[in-house]
Amino acid sequence: MSNLPAPGVYTVDPVHTNIDFIARHLVASKVRGNFTEFSGVITIGDSIESSSVEATVQAGSITTHNEMRDGHLKSGDFLELETYPTLSLKSTKITTKKGDDYEMVADLTIKDVTKPVTFNLEYLGTNPSMQPGVNVVGFEATTEIDRRDFNVNFNAVLDNGGLVVSNKIVIQLTIEASKQD
Repeated sequence: MSNLPAPGVYTVDPVHTNIDFIARHLVASKVRGNFTEFSGVITIGDSIESSSVEATVQAGSITTHNEMRDGHLKSGDFLELETYPTLSLKSTKITTKKGDDYEMVADLTIKDVTKPVTFNLEYLGTNPSMQPGVNVVGFEATTEIDRRDFNVNFNAVLDNGGLVVSNKIVIQLTIEASKQD
């Protein structure tokens, strides 16, 4: 039997939520970055199957803490910020794996491509907020995508044949959301 937060609509708290990604650079290191501007809603139904998640991310809020690299990621080589200012996620199916572990299939839209992506999702629990009458819930979700599936096709190659930036991108979400009682 799995645990669920109380049914209702929970608003993602951007101050206590991280939307992170990891990509290999020159095969030897991992570049970590995140998006700092986003919104989202988690609707908890009477069952996990009737629950849903929707989120929108501002592509221009991408940061890897390197101004030159961030500018390149916003360019036509990667996110094409001027043409595609947002990324989005909308769950299509959530199922219980075991205990507080779930699987969430979501339509992920990057640039002009929407594809189903499967996240491992963990419910971390519920607690009262520091604000009276407000409860918070926590979740973590992880997936891997191939960036080329979303028309992110920058393919600089090193002299030895290695890629400058890996095709595999790890996405890690750490989410806190709140609901008024």
